Amino acid sequence: MSKRLRSSDVCADCSGPDPSWASVNRGTFICDECCSVHRSLGRHISQVRHLKHTPWPPTLLQMVETLYNNGANSIWEHSLLDPASIMSGRRKANPQDKVHPNKAEFIRAKYQMLAFVHRLPCRDDDSVTAKDLSKQLHSSVRTGNLETCLRLLSLGAQANFFHPEKGSTPLHVASKAGQILQAELLAVYGADPGTQDSSGKTPVDYARQGGHHELAERLVEIQYELTDRLAFYLCGRKPDHKNGQHFIIPQMADRRLSLDVSELAKAAKKKLQSLSNHLFEELAMDVYDEVDRRETDAVWLATQNHSTLVTETTVVPFLPVNPEYSSTRNQGRQKLARFNAHEFATLVIDILSDAKRRQQGSPLSRSKDNVELILRTVSNQHSTESQDNDQPDYDSVASDEDTDVETRASKASRQKSLDSDLSDGPVTVQDFMEVRSALVASEAKIQQLMKVNNNLSDELRIMQKKASRLEKQNSTPESDYDNTPYDTEPDDTVPNRKGRQRSVVWPGDGSLPDTAEPHLVPSPTLPSTEDVIRKTEQITKNIQELLRAAQENTHDSYIPCSERIHVAVTEMAALFPKKPKSDTVRTSLRLLTSSAYRLQSECRKALPGDASLPTDVQLVTQQVIQCAYDIAKAAKQLVTITTKENNN
Repeated sequence: MSKRLRSSDVCADCSGPDPSWASVNRGTFICDECCSVHRSLGRHISQVRHLKHTPWPPTLLQMVETLYNNGANSIWEHSLLDPASIMSGRRKANPQDKVHPNKAEFIRAKYQMLAFVHRLPCRDDDSVTAKDLSKQLHSSVRTGNLETCLRLLSLGAQANFFHPEKGSTPLHVASKAGQILQAELLAVYGADPGTQDSSGKTPVDYARQGGHHELAERLVEIQYELTDRLAFYLCGRKPDHKNGQHFIIPQMADRRLSLDVSELAKAAKKKLQSLSNHLFEELAMDVYDEVDRRETDAVWLATQNHSTLVTETTVVPFLPVNPEYSSTRNQGRQKLARFNAHEFATLVIDILSDAKRRQQGSPLSRSKDNVELILRTVSNQHSTESQDNDQPDYDSVASDEDTDVETRASKASRQKSLDSDLSDGPVTVQDFMEVRSALVASEAKIQQLMKVNNNLSDELRIMQKKASRLEKQNSTPESDYDNTPYDTEPDDTVPNRKGRQRSVVWPGDGSLPDTAEPHLVPSPTLPSTEDVIRKTEQITKNIQELLRAAQENTHDSYIPCSERIHVAVTEMAALFPKKPKSDTVRTSLRLLTSSAYRLQSECRKALPGDASLPTDVQLVTQQVIQCAYDIAKAAKQLVTITTKENNN
């Protein structure tokens, strides 16, 4: 962006100086405070980008600049320019106004309610009016007058309107005329570069015929914008469309997935492949919106002055509701925010892979293995519906050991259940989201996890006091507990460290425990509540050290912190029998130990200088936090279980 523009710009909504964001579809520049309101409205109302910290296609930025400089804001504030509006008390926001409610109410009225847009005279047939506007748009895009076209679009003209007499869309006309900025504007409002006219030609064809090579290349990029954005989100690269490469399918950096997650992921992918093209496109667009939300969140947090701007009031925790979508679709869109970084990356890769398959016309895989995976996933989901909703289901897929000992009758019954599941009707997005949601534990931000740990510490102290009264014969005085320092850690030599890692595999022979027991059987060999509380508090204190390191971006502290957590987890796991009879204890121990192992693996990725490891420290930190959250959750479950059993 030119220095001239940046020195003279003011916020379109409150006239504050030096706006750093743009509303792409509104053609305006806005300040941080007003942008926080725009983001809460959703992308269907305002598509925001940071002017410096978001990558821009050059012609898209040029389009927004042109609209802003040519008075596009007057389209959205038309009636406020009338002197009579001052007399009526209506006015726009100013920089001194509070964000809530003053600026927020004005921005919602301006963009969501379109309260100040020029209204056309009322007519009996609204469809005729929309058709007339679209015909005007069709003829206007051959010129460079962007604000006229934006005004028509704001009044209801359709970017994909197919002119019955001309046999083409506005994008065909703009491409034939070489109007690249008009093409950008039309694409922002949903124009499809792949649409054919009555002669079977696309806008790309007309741009190439007219020698408008930059426009032709840009139209191809727009055609693949969704999949390009998803690929760039994961690996920071885009396909080389000029040389015929239209898809990049990134690979997961960490393939050490547990059996449960990998099989659930395969089952979810199978559901994804079964979606109709229409539902798949809806899901892909929703994931695109979620990528935009996450990337904008990252830019937002990185650019705010936290001492002067209260970010808690401007957080967009999930995709805002789009009233044009069904309630089911809106609920599915909001579920996407619950996916942690690893789970969301898996979903994005699945969508990229299936988008490529669908475009190339590759048939679906019909392997029996995939069919049985769906069956096992659905079957286990049904069997766990009666479990406490507060405790996530971490063992919803049977282990290989369980599968080997299944009877033929059981398999036949499962196959019949699956056949019914797949033949009842087409798979919906909701079906897919239900399977995929089994992967979601709940993504914890640093502040949220600190709160969880603080609450857990308080609960532990309360439980400890209760346990002391109930187990006087085995307990120690409260003063001993409160003043007990950390247990002395074992010698941190390489052999000892390897031994700890082996102890994480549950049980010791590396096989997964049998999860087929139908009832919880209280184990007489459970450790005392007092001992479990001691170890849990040690774990939570170590987790808090790790979170402080994450907050302070001291990534070199990750590994020492993870080692201390690993030692504490190993010592806590050693309190329990090797094969506890309680299914709930076994599930919690598996989560505890596997999360500690994953935490060590993730923390190693933060080490600088290793080219084989990912360089996205922010992604690594998210994974580290998620692992820490899972450890704290499992420890709390074990305290609750032992307290309950020992008190019975």
